[in-house]
Amino acid sequence: MTATDGADLQLALHLADRADALTLAAFPRPDLVVETKPDRTPVSEADRAVEEDIRRCLAEQRSGDRVVGEELGDTGSGDTGSGDTGSGARRWIVDPIDGTKNFVRRIPVWATLIALEIGGVMSVGVVSAPALGRRWWAARGQGAWMSEAGVGIRQIHVSKVATLADAQVSGAALSSWDDWGGPEAYVDLATRCYADRAFGDFWSHMMVAEGTCEIGLDPVVSVWDLAPLLVIVEEAGGRFTSFGGEARADGGSAISTNGVLHEQARSIITARVA
Repeated sequence: MTATDGADLQLALHLADRADALTLAAFPRPDLVVETKPDRTPVSEADRAVEEDIRRCLAEQRSGDRVVGEELGDTGSGDTGSGDTGSGARRWIVDPIDGTKNFVRRIPVWATLIALEIGGVMSVGVVSAPALGRRWWAARGQGAWMSEAGVGIRQIHVSKVATLADAQVSGAALSSWDDWGGPEAYVDLATRCYADRAFGDFWSHMMVAEGTCEIGLDPVVSVWDLAPLLVIVEEAGGRFTSFGGEARADGGSAISTNGVLHEQARSIITARVA
């Protein structure tokens, strides 16, 4: 038995459809309103509009569920109607636009991230990147899938690459590595690999899931940046943990791999702060 039924996944995909319509309409607008948040990251009116729409839909379809979003905080109890906040607790986690810096600069690498956590287990994940013509999704026990414009839908799996010398790694901006001893750890890993790229944000981890990259790295991230990525990578046969090795989306950092290279790559990344 899976942790969720098909209706939850279908709802998440529906929410992504609605989000895509809003983000694609806003993406080319020269008059898009953009503000700077207290943490010095940008937020656009499209970010807020997408999260507000998702919350409205969830209030109608899953009124008892808790919702946590990057822009509008934490609402609802998430219990099952009987005061249960343990095994039956339900929490939707939303990042309306992951990659807002790209979005506001009209770089097409951004996505809406939607996840459902049930009883502490990340059970459904959807990552929709309409400007790239791609979407990835998974539910526990149902495998990981992607759709690509002009190609269609296919099930995805991590690669079988077994050595760093044959692996491709994708990481975040060098300026984000301060808490991990600076970018030298990333450089150390990258120079041992076949190739390194900085696709960043959701895309690095989705490439791991679809088998086109072996290692994805994020040194500083929040739960809404990671929640759907975890279940998609795991359902594709890979591993997804914090740099500390915990299989969770709220660990503040993330490494995804094809599984074979996980501990080797993680040990190199954490060696300078061990």
